Order: sequence, then C-alpha cells, then structure tokens
Amino acid sequence: SFTMNIYLFVYDLMQFCGHSWIFTNMVIRFMTFGKDSLADTFYSIGLVMRLCQLLSVLEILHILIGIDKSRLLPRLLQITERIIVLFVVINSQEEVQGKYVVCVLFFLWNLLDVVRYTYNMLARMGIYYLPLTWLNFSLCIPLYPLSVLAK
Repeated sequence: SFTMNIYLFVYDLMQFCGHSWIFTNMVIRFMTFGKDSLADTFYSIGLVMRLCQLLSVLEILHILIGIDKSRLLPRLLQITERIIVLFVVINSQEEVQGKYVVCVLFFLWNLLDVVRYTYNMLARMGIYYLPLTWLNFSLCIPLYPLSVLAK
C-alpha cells in the first residue's frame, strides 16, 4: 500500500542518513588524521553504528509481516551476524575496539549499506538508475568475502 511504501522509504532514508554519516565521518577522519584515525574509529562512530544496526532489526519484521518482499534467510543471517559481531565482540571487549580491523569492517559494512539504502529508496519511488542497480547487486560479491575475512 501507499502508506507502507512511504514508511519503508522513510526507514531507508533514516538508514541511508546514518550510514552516510558514518561513512563520510570515517573518510574525512582518515584524510585528516591518516592512520591515527583507524585506532579510534569505534569511539568516534560506534554509537551511530550501534543505532543503525539496532534499527536494521526492523527489516526482519518488515519481511515477516509482508511489507518488504526481500528474502528472510539472507537478511536474518546478515543482521544477526552484524549484531553479534558489533555488540558481543566489539562493544563488549575494549581491547578489540581499538583494532584496525574494526575500522575496515565498519568501512565495508557502511559502503554496502549506503549503496543498498540508496537503491532501496529510489526503487520504492519507481526509479531504477542502471549504474546504481548494477553496483547494488555487484558490490556485495567482493565486499562480503572481505568482511568475512575482517571478522
């Protein structure tokens, strides 16, 4: 329905804004401070990252109640894996928070999510920009294995 489409658009917009802020912040910090920015990535953007990942749990609900036609198992696995890595491994262990791999992992996750939520927002309005569509479905091919290696 039209109302659900607007709701999903607003959801995708909120996620896009959060992940864009994280991604932009990481890039600017790296360009400004260089390698020194990698060690305190979690301290700089961890709160927004945790909020975005908690909000992503709604995607499972969207699929279960039928307002999103995505496949449940891939989304469930991705969201569960991110929640476990972020909250159980990174957030709960201070010695892990300063590792460079946290920055790499956050960079990969946010790059994928900025593209995905941009694609979703446009698709909900009936706009299919071919390069973005290609990027949305192709970027995951190299980046998912890289994020698995980073974990």
